Amino acid sequence: MKGRIGAILAVCLLLAGCTPLLEREYITVAEHSSKYWEGEAANILRAESYQDLVNDLLLLVGSHTEDALLRLYNYEDDAVVADALEQAAAEVQQQTPMGAYAVEYITTEKQRQRSYYEVSIHIAYRRSTEQILAVVNATSTAALPALLDSAMEAEKTELAVRISYWGSDGQAQVRQMVKEARERWELTEAAPWVVCYYPNPDRAGLVEFLMPRETLTEEEWAVLAAAGELLGGEEEPPEEAAEETSGQGPEEAPETPEEPVKND
Repeated sequence: MKGRIGAILAVCLLLAGCTPLLEREYITVAEHSSKYWEGEAANILRAESYQDLVNDLLLLVGSHTEDALLRLYNYEDDAVVADALEQAAAEVQQQTPMGAYAVEYITTEKQRQRSYYEVSIHIAYRRSTEQILAVVNATSTAALPALLDSAMEAEKTELAVRISYWGSDGQAQVRQMVKEARERWELTEAAPWVVCYYPNPDRAGLVEFLMPRETLTEEEWAVLAAAGELLGGEEEPPEEAAEETSGQGPEEAPETPEEPVKND
């Protein structure tokens, strides 16, 4: 458990320099590090700064913990604490690879004590414990061809890979690797694969591959199309699905926009 959590946060440390939004350092911690855990009490963490707070949340996500208590020190103002909790929860869920991949939402409730704030944390997940534990670590996209082949050999239908370094052409590399993998496995006419990038394609730290093995129904096609980028197979939805969805969604903008109405 200690090694797994440490690996999760070590990846976040490497990703911290990829964007100005994440310039802070994420620290590798052990499960019962005196810095993050309040003594040996189970599910009671401590934080003395905003960065400690973010790392505590990442530690909980890495172990798929749903409920925990946090003792927050060095904060004297209710409003400041509320802002810090809201910002940290949003950062973990929206800006970190594992948070974007695994977390549905985070709620916090604070209560002031004599020398600290006690915070009740609840994390709802969109991925199971088994899915989080199955995430593979890779230093770069160069490892993806071998990992995709291994997944195919094991007849897996999904693969999630944490990428330590994501270059500016990472998405293009993934597309090419998926194309080549589908050719190797003679899947050029099979159902498309779906690739999802977390937290986003420009600075992905985790890439998820959904690889259906059977012909897709119209409903299944729609679900996959909404999940991420479709690669290979059908470039367009089945004709019946296209007919059913006609008239839905925003209409195309006219070539020449109408003149705005001027108010006198």
